[in-house]
Amino acid sequence: MATVRLAALLGSINVGGNRLKMADLRAAMEAAGFANVATVTASGNVLFDGDPASQSEYAARIAQVIADRFGIATFAVVVTRDGLLGAVAENPFAGDGADNMVHVHFLENQPGPEAFARLASDHEGRGSERLAPGTSALHIDFVDSAANSKLTGPFLLKRLGCRGTARNVRSIRRIAEAMA
Repeated sequence: MATVRLAALLGSINVGGNRLKMADLRAAMEAAGFANVATVTASGNVLFDGDPASQSEYAARIAQVIADRFGIATFAVVVTRDGLLGAVAENPFAGDGADNMVHVHFLENQPGPEAFARLASDHEGRGSERLAPGTSALHIDFVDSAANSKLTGPFLLKRLGCRGTARNVRSIRRIAEAMA
């Protein structure tokens, strides 16, 4: 088994009432057998060592650990450092928009082109955000503010048919740096 540094990007942690101390999360992951666990920022970014071929299995296991230990129903998207940097590289708004406004919405799976088309159509006229599909991701430039956006989790879920968790370009670079 090849071991590399992986990042688990957790959905809905420390937002919407799902409060979780990162020290408690690290302890729970270590108790569950994850190796070399660390967290980056307080928004549910967990680093650990593992086999890159097992990313989907890790994602399910991490979600189960959090549900069992903390009673929080969440999900994780597990990516390599190259996966993080690749998501920024394919983001057409990175370098064009502000790093704190340009986001990658990492998705549980890859929706078909019709789902992205429906999202774009349903979003038309709802806000100034710019959208572009990516590889298991949705790229968003919130332009003005993510806080006031109508691109909510339920809105995206209904159109894309899968959950996602967003990180801005600045945070992604910080996570990738911590993985180096």
